[in-house]
Amino acid sequence: MAEKEHLNLIFIGHVDHGKSTSVGRILYETGALTEQQLRKLKEEAEKVGKATFEFAFTMDTLKEERERGVTIDLSHKEFMTNKYYFTIIDAPGHRDFVKNMITGASQADAAVLVCSAKEGVQAQTKEHAFLAKVLGIKQIIVAVNKMDAVNYDHLKFDETKVALSTLLKNIGYKVEDIPFVPISGYQGTNIKNKAADLMPWYAGPTLLECFDKLTAPVKPTDKALRLPIQDVFTITGHGTVPVGRVETGILHLNETVVFMPSGAKGEVKKIEMHHQELQQAVPGDNVGFNVKNVDKKDVKRGEVVGPVNSPPKVAAEFTAQIVVLEHPTAIGKGYTPVFHLHTAQVACTFVELIEKKDPKTGATMQKNPDFLKSGDVAIVRIKPLKPVVVEKFSDFPPLGRFAIRDMGQTVAAGVVLDVVEKKA
Repeated sequence: MAEKEHLNLIFIGHVDHGKSTSVGRILYETGALTEQQLRKLKEEAEKVGKATFEFAFTMDTLKEERERGVTIDLSHKEFMTNKYYFTIIDAPGHRDFVKNMITGASQADAAVLVCSAKEGVQAQTKEHAFLAKVLGIKQIIVAVNKMDAVNYDHLKFDETKVALSTLLKNIGYKVEDIPFVPISGYQGTNIKNKAADLMPWYAGPTLLECFDKLTAPVKPTDKALRLPIQDVFTITGHGTVPVGRVETGILHLNETVVFMPSGAKGEVKKIEMHHQELQQAVPGDNVGFNVKNVDKKDVKRGEVVGPVNSPPKVAAEFTAQIVVLEHPTAIGKGYTPVFHLHTAQVACTFVELIEKKDPKTGATMQKNPDFLKSGDVAIVRIKPLKPVVVEKFSDFPPLGRFAIRDMGQTVAAGVVLDVVEKKA
């Protein structure tokens, strides 16, 4: 069998709207989760007094999550459809877990927005949909879940669909391109098999059919190599092994690469993915690799690997378009929150508020505003407090989007329009 194309799929939406259960059900329906594994999970769920949580348990592997019945960290699972090979990123819907949601979203090719027909659109439904847009996720599928809880009522589905359509349209999505699929993750309705008996009023595709209508992203192999480091391991016999995902370009064996901002250079001696050695790694590949003559202290999370002739840009400052998601007061000049840029986390200062834009049309509303508040879209100038790699969103999208966090929440998210390079 020819190898199927790979897509990263993120599940987003409000807490308790059934993301984890829907994901578990998809894994079960596609054969990625066996009958036996499911039975075991069912017993465990009953043991901790969480009957009906067996599907959710497939993703919520951490003990603490099982006892609290919530999703804390991003978990990755694989499944296949007729056309594609998917990695699912199940994003937490809880407020305090949003930063994990951001790391996940910036790797996703498509998003499934799960919204319960019973509870309707909630705070995180909006926040997650908005983040998906700002972080450049173009393809979105809406799963209207818990249809079983509203007796498969056509009106309830329409109500939820209208509310979500308005929300997505205002954010800037083309609603006519978005499928709205009524499902029950728990009962497995309309995930793989059509449910004409329960929903005679719905003639559209099942959720898995929608997955096969997604388009696989074009791998940006023509661009220069950019590989942000996620983690560094010291492995006996191999020495220092940085791990990360190739975002653009190709990582070649025996090529000399540079780590930025540290500036450390070395030759790539080994590339491994899923314990197999590779000659090269392409965008989307999550690899561990070995670099000769590079000191362990230079190779840390947040460093970005690139070719010597086109090193990743270290920013003295950058201009960005941001969306203020929620801020308790207002953002003014001098505000210094933490920016999450690719795998780096760095404090940055707002040095100038250039203009405020109309979120619906993108037209300039006000030049040099004094402050920004929740819901504002603006162009701003930012100065990182320590060296960090920042690229223009138009050149290297994964290295040109970021989230801004403060006081334990995501206050804003944005994309980089321009970078002023730090002088060497």
